[in-house]
Order: sequence, then C-alpha cells, then structure tokens
Amino acid sequence: MADYDNLVEALADLKSKGFTTDFNLLFDNIQCSKTGSSLSPSQFEILEHHRFEANTNPDDSSVLYVIASLDGKMKGVLISAYGAYGEAISDEMIQKLKVH
Repeated sequence: MADYDNLVEALADLKSKGFTTDFNLLFDNIQCSKTGSSLSPSQFEILEHHRFEANTNPDDSSVLYVIASLDGKMKGVLISAYGAYGEAISDEMIQKLKVH
C-alpha cells in the first residue's frame, strides 16, 4: 500500500492505476456520481484506505477508501469525512467501512 502525503497526490496516483469511479456515500450503498449505478456493502470490497488529517483544521479530516466491485466492473474511490461531520449511514455500511 502506497504512503501518500496528501489527498490530491493519492487521487492522482490511484486514477493512474485505473481507480476512476468517484463514489458517493449514501445511507445504505455507494453510488457512482456519473452513472448513478450503486453498490450495496455486499457488492464491493475495500482494497485499502488512507487517512488524511488537516494540519490547520481538524474538521477537514477525511478517509479515502479504494474500492472495487466484486464483479470487477467498477474500480474507484470514496472520500468520507470523519468525526463530527461524518455521514449518517446504515449499520451494514458502518461495518463495511469500519477501519481497524
């Protein structure tokens, strides 16, 4: 797993490796912002994750998830805020995104 200094660097590198789908986190699935296609937690795996914490504002902290659909048709990234501004999501999605 690569070690990135910032979110912009990570996104550029992952895009060059074919992770081109931008996912949005919804309550109980993730959705491709361009096509509207969605994946439930049982339809994707998280290949890696990266945490980024802002030096000046802790509220700008985020987690970058590198995701692939189990059918191999979609590879992309999901950026999620954590802390006070984290999204409201289902228990199943919480378990899927839980970072150990």
